[in-house]
Amino acid sequence: MDKNDLEKILITLTSIENNACFSFFCKVTILKIYIYIYIYIYIYIYIYIYIYIYTLQVLVYKRTEGKTALMETGIQYLQNNDLLDNTPEAVAEFLYKEEGLSKTAIGNFLGEREEFHLQILKAFVDLHEFSDLNLVQALRQFLWSFRLPGEAQKIDRMMEAFAQRYCTCNVGVFQSTDTCYILSFAIIMLNTSLHNPNVKDKPTLERFISMNRSINNGGDLPNDLLMKLYESIKNEPFKIPEDDGNDLTHTFFNPDREGWLLKEGGRVKTWKRRWFILTDSCLYYFQYTTDKEPIGIIPLENLCVREVDDPHKQFCLELFNPKGQKIKACKTDPDGRVVVGKHQSYKISAASAEERTDWVEAIRACITKDPFYDLVSARKRKVISNSSAEPHQ
Repeated sequence: MDKNDLEKILITLTSIENNACFSFFCKVTILKIYIYIYIYIYIYIYIYIYIYIYTLQVLVYKRTEGKTALMETGIQYLQNNDLLDNTPEAVAEFLYKEEGLSKTAIGNFLGEREEFHLQILKAFVDLHEFSDLNLVQALRQFLWSFRLPGEAQKIDRMMEAFAQRYCTCNVGVFQSTDTCYILSFAIIMLNTSLHNPNVKDKPTLERFISMNRSINNGGDLPNDLLMKLYESIKNEPFKIPEDDGNDLTHTFFNPDREGWLLKEGGRVKTWKRRWFILTDSCLYYFQYTTDKEPIGIIPLENLCVREVDDPHKQFCLELFNPKGQKIKACKTDPDGRVVVGKHQSYKISAASAEERTDWVEAIRACITKDPFYDLVSARKRKVISNSSAEPHQ
């Protein structure tokens, strides 16, 4: 029974009810039918609202596995049920204004490279008003609306969109969007260096100014501008949105890669199936996907990875220290105590050659990954190259 059927029934009942020849008993019966119809409508609306709320809960679901896919599925469901228009502008507004959505999932969703996602990203950035804001103020607003993903290509697309929007809102502040792009990254890195307690060598104003020489189409930005930006970050760090969850759980929200692998034991050379998560330049492994605490952690600093052959297992890869030293890792023993690992190498087996290649590439990227510096360096080279190619007057 659809909406048109209900309207026809109501019209028919109304005409019968207005007939004076009808008995009181019949009118009571008609009243009951009215009540049943309105109860049906109420239940229909209730179910519709319940599905909508459930879909939003899916969008804020905090598990790592398939997080971006859940966002995609939830938005597609809303569109299929006419709860959200299938336009970049509508999706962008939903992500920008809807409360309770995971900021991590929003960041990953906006960073995808498909054409429709790129249009959504542009529409999302266009919802920000940066007019008459200095660059730090604009970045504070922008970086609070989502959580910046960890993948370099996604960061590049999002910061490029930000730079274009900022320059559109503030014509003449910078000579090109490249300048805005480079300086934005420099500010983000400055924020980390000044306020991360693990960074002992804090950058000075002079070093910050020196870092940003020749980025304005080959020329320098005014020292007064750079000084104001430096002081703003020094006095007040960026507020980065945090999704719910304890710190360790949050570490696994946005991994570079995850999946089941076989790991060879240390003293006893047996193979055990473990759930591996690659994130933040560390390789974590768990006994089950539902475990909150890893049973082993392998920091990837100063390590190398390679494909190796093993007479007993196919599709093996090996983590090793090129200097032949023991790997600084830790694990939990059967009593639950944390002990230092004594491995000189870790041998891991994947399910296929393709999966092994994917893991090796992901681990190599994680070992060498410093996306902010890499992206800024590439853009600086572009600016210098372009300024050198211009004819001198």
